[in-house]
Amino acid sequence: MTTPQPRPGILEIAPYVPGKSVLPGTNRVIKISANEGALGPSPKAVAAHGEVEDHLHRYPDGDAVQLRRAIGHLHGLDPDRIVCGAGSDEILYNLARGFAGPGDEVLYSAHGFNIYPIVARSVGAVPVTAAEPELCFHVDNALARLSDDTKIVFIANPNNPTGSYIPAHELARLRAGLPAHVLLVVDAAYAEYVTRNDYTPGIELVDGGANVVMTRTFSKIHGLAALRLGWAYCPPAIADVLNRLRGPFNVSSAAQAAGIAAMEDTEHVSASRDHNGTWLPWLTERFRDAGLVVPPSAANFILVDFGGAEAANAAMEHFNANGIIPRGTVGYGLPGCLRFTIGREDEMRAVARALADLPGRPAGGG
Repeated sequence: MTTPQPRPGILEIAPYVPGKSVLPGTNRVIKISANEGALGPSPKAVAAHGEVEDHLHRYPDGDAVQLRRAIGHLHGLDPDRIVCGAGSDEILYNLARGFAGPGDEVLYSAHGFNIYPIVARSVGAVPVTAAEPELCFHVDNALARLSDDTKIVFIANPNNPTGSYIPAHELARLRAGLPAHVLLVVDAAYAEYVTRNDYTPGIELVDGGANVVMTRTFSKIHGLAALRLGWAYCPPAIADVLNRLRGPFNVSSAAQAAGIAAMEDTEHVSASRDHNGTWLPWLTERFRDAGLVVPPSAANFILVDFGGAEAANAAMEHFNANGIIPRGTVGYGLPGCLRFTIGREDEMRAVARALADLPGRPAGGG
């Protein structure tokens, strides 16, 4: 007898592996493996979330009208061109469903976010990578990898797990080099952390044409990862496609309420950004003083190069033994590296203490 068979390509998907949360036998764990917000959610968002408990028998607003209005008000955007999702991941999946299919190609950077090849294969498309010298998206390399089959280009800016970004003029050059029928998706999950003057999340590119989408998330600086909430700013025609594909009640009432309160609490966002602005360079300096290579990061994490897979594995074991969980980056093609999220002050000082006892640090390390 035959059995139901998945579509071609589905079994080629390497399932997404999230950062670890637990260490067997360890009571207190410092989880810095998932780039979650160091300060957690706004107290106002927590309160708004709790107020929904008396209405759990009611379906949520399927159009997320108030949430879209709050997002639009804060960023100066047309709410009708905003689509909300159960995390920005849902939006990425639906963009692939809407604009790519069997035989098409989806292009991204060699060390880009590893959800991109997953969403490509989920619709039967072929994931294609562009070489990434100096751990940064390279516009010319990406444009050189375009083919007649390219339908979507994904760029995470800043990128996960490298923390690198390309400036506004390079992002504009990428868009200018794409054929009009190729969709450019700018995944700006870490935009709120960026303090560089030459950075853009891509809003002006969305406004300037019909083939650019910007995606954002509430999981990072807003600290609402558990609620799965994201959004996209799109040209009207693409917003229409996403609204046809998404589930009718894809964003829960609790997520909508918390999201609105989080958008309105700009002081909490500023405090989170300031915290990151202090501890990102502090932790970077600690690792560099130990003789390790740390590329510049514009996000809320750093990538540390331990000089090889064996050394990175040993470092992971050492930090785990000290109750600390960084993120392995083998799945990103970086087996010699680990990624460290910026956490609370006590967590960062614990990382520094463990680093001081790291066996086999490079000669000359401080």
